[in-house]
Amino acid sequence: MKVIRNTRLIQRNRRIGQIATIIALVVLGFGLYISFVHPEQYTLSLTALIIGFVLSQAGIYFGNRWGRSPRPDELLTNALKGLEDKFAVYHYVSGIPHMLIGPAGIWALIPVTVAGTITYDANKRRFRQKGGNIYLKIFGQENIGRPDLEASYAIEDLTKFLKKTLGEATNPIPTPQAVLVFTNPKVVLEIEESPIPAVPLAKLKDFMRRQAKENPAPASIIQALQQALPNEKWEGS
Repeated sequence: MKVIRNTRLIQRNRRIGQIATIIALVVLGFGLYISFVHPEQYTLSLTALIIGFVLSQAGIYFGNRWGRSPRPDELLTNALKGLEDKFAVYHYVSGIPHMLIGPAGIWALIPVTVAGTITYDANKRRFRQKGGNIYLKIFGQENIGRPDLEASYAIEDLTKFLKKTLGEATNPIPTPQAVLVFTNPKVVLEIEESPIPAVPLAKLKDFMRRQAKENPAPASIIQALQQALPNEKWEGS
């Protein structure tokens, strides 16, 4: 399997996360200092604390995705190791964070980091989460949210990217699909009625192999797609 990464973007965003975290600590410290030393400056103290909190959340967001190893791209790459060379995974180079192209077709890989038991309410068309880390939920770092919408947006963005990048070079372009990949080992999936394929990280490779066997994409089109996309820097796996 080929692995293509935008390492420059990863390094830049890692640096942004580090800087945001440092500034957040300084601003929060300033806000606390004002609140104790000059309690009459309530507005200034509160403003500093709010800004510091927002910056800290930005630092956590960037740190979780680009600063902490294993990063989402590393988790997905490791999970897919062993696929044949006809597969290629693209990280941060295709209009969406993670894309896989190969005999199984074109797939947007949507990593979901939450823990707990995940169910799908077909009547309300919503994913539900039970359990998980309460602290992370409070600060918005481990809520299930709307992965279905994220998948829908990823397919739209990926379709636009492919049309813009390939133009008339490849026709017809296979319709991109999306799969939710739950990366937390403490997750339990009970989502048989989900309209979007969803798998735990450990079963992602088997899922793609099954898709390649049951719904194979035309080899000539897949090869043309991979040749048209960035491939000058890649690593075998």
